[in-house]
Amino acid sequence: MRSVVAISAVLLLLVGSAPVFAGQTERDIVDRFLARAQKKQTHHLSWVAGNFGMNRINRQNDYNAFASYQSSNFDNGSLEWVGEATSFGLDFGLVFAQKIGWSIGGEYWLKMGENKTGSFDYNPPDGAAVTISNLKSEIQVWGVTTGLQYYVFNRPTATEQLTKPAVRIGGSVGYYQASWDLWPEYQNLNLATDTSEATNITYKGSGPGFMVNIGGDYPLQWNGMVIGADIGYMMLNFKNVSWYNSQDEEVVATVDGTPDGRVDLDLSGVKGRIEIKRFFSW
Repeated sequence: MRSVVAISAVLLLLVGSAPVFAGQTERDIVDRFLARAQKKQTHHLSWVAGNFGMNRINRQNDYNAFASYQSSNFDNGSLEWVGEATSFGLDFGLVFAQKIGWSIGGEYWLKMGENKTGSFDYNPPDGAAVTISNLKSEIQVWGVTTGLQYYVFNRPTATEQLTKPAVRIGGSVGYYQASWDLWPEYQNLNLATDTSEATNITYKGSGPGFMVNIGGDYPLQWNGMVIGADIGYMMLNFKNVSWYNSQDEEVVATVDGTPDGRVDLDLSGVKGRIEIKRFFSW
C-alpha cells in the first residue's frame, strides 16, 4: 500500500511539473538552473574608475598675492595668478551595506603656473638687479585618497550592477604632496638667519585634503560600463612649503620678504570631475 502511495506521489509531481518544462529545450533548462546558481553565488560588487577633474581655485590666496608682489619687481615680466588646475585619477571601490560605496585611489595634477624663457630684468627689494633667462614658477600636486559614497537613488546591486541612472552624495579625505619650483635667482628667506640663500631648490609641502560632493552615474548598457560626474568643494592648503639647506635651516618663499609673509599654497575651491567606471560582480 505504501508503495502505491509513493508511486502516485511521484506521478503527480511529474504531471504538475510538465507545464513548467513544456516547450523548453534541455539547453534552456540547464541555462536557467545555472543562472539561479550564479545569482546565489554573487555576493559582492566592486568597480574601477578613471577620472578627469577641473579645479577652480579660489582667487584670493597667498600664491596670487605672491605673484602680484613679485611682478612689481620685474621691469619686463610678470607672474600670472593661478586660477584653474587639471587632474587625472584612478579609483578602486567596493559597494557594501546596500547603498554605501567605499573607494581608494589617487590623483595627479598637471603643472600650474608658468615657465618663460627670455631676458627678464629682476629687481629684488634687498639685492642687486639681475637679468634672468628663465622666469619660472611651477606647482605640481599629487595625492592618495579614500572616500565614501551614499547612493540616494537607484543603487547598483551585485546581481544586476547598475541598470538605471543613480544619484549619490559623498566625501573623501586624502594626503597630498606639493612641489614648487621658482627661478634660481628668486630672493628667498632663511627663517633661521633672516637673510636670503644664494639660490633656490624645489620647495615642498604636504598635508591633508578634504572634499564633499554630489554626483551621478549613468549606465552605458555595455559590459558594465558607467559614465559618472561629480561636483563638490575641495579644501587643500599646504602650510609648510619650504626647503632646507645643508645646515638644516628652513628656507621659505614670502609675499613681502618677512616671516609673517610666508606663502601657503592654498588650492581650495570648487572641483568638477568626469569619470568612466566599470562594475564587477563576484
